[in-house]
Amino acid sequence: MSGTPALVVQNDPTDDARRLGEWLAEAGLALATVRPYADEQLPETLDGYPALVVLGGEQSAYPGPDGAPGAPWFPALERLLRKAVRGGTATLGVCLGAQLLATAHGGTVARSAAGPEIGPGLVGRRDAAANDPLWTLVPLAPDVLQWHHDEITELPAGAVLLAASTRYPHQAFRLGSRAWGVQFHIECDTAMIAQWAGSERAVLEQLGYDPQDVVDACHAVMGDLEEVWQPFAVRFAAVARGELGTGVDAARQLPLLGH
Repeated sequence: MSGTPALVVQNDPTDDARRLGEWLAEAGLALATVRPYADEQLPETLDGYPALVVLGGEQSAYPGPDGAPGAPWFPALERLLRKAVRGGTATLGVCLGAQLLATAHGGTVARSAAGPEIGPGLVGRRDAAANDPLWTLVPLAPDVLQWHHDEITELPAGAVLLAASTRYPHQAFRLGSRAWGVQFHIECDTAMIAQWAGSERAVLEQLGYDPQDVVDACHAVMGDLEEVWQPFAVRFAAVARGELGTGVDAARQLPLLGH
């Protein structure tokens, strides 16, 4: 497979790269997926990988009551995330991946006091996003898909907040110049959402949501999500390829693949 190598860490069998993977591949990244839940070993270093993508999962980024990590491979993954930020690897953490990016650098994650956040919604872009190469062209209130029970309660020192919402203030952030975390999901298609709705039917009903209504509502915004997050993925791939630096002017000149 040709293209710029990108390591994708899939933490959960139900959350693969899906649409995000398709967009990144279209934009010139060659994705190599490691599945530690299936006993595939994480690499010790990111040598040969200009990009790292860490996906979501049902685990928690913080230790359990017995002090054990949320998954056996999380300590190694956090070490890899620290190496990524120190080494300037283009890094994107999605939902749990964003939480692990935060905890790996001294941030905190906890069960959300506001309760689960599930389904389509909006987040508000912060002023700092205007000067961020990935976020500069994102609308002021972009559509997102949410599906999380935990939240980042404190960002790492030096992190730049890029998006927020009323109940969950840390929706997106950047560490250094080349590592981003997003609390929401940009990889999902309707089939993935339907699978989650089926497995969390009891949670949805407890919240007063009809599972099929959640699936239908998510499906209805898939086109709007693509309009925002496909170009976002193109810009991330351009950072990984060394074609987009920390400035924002070049981001405005990138072609939107598939448009």
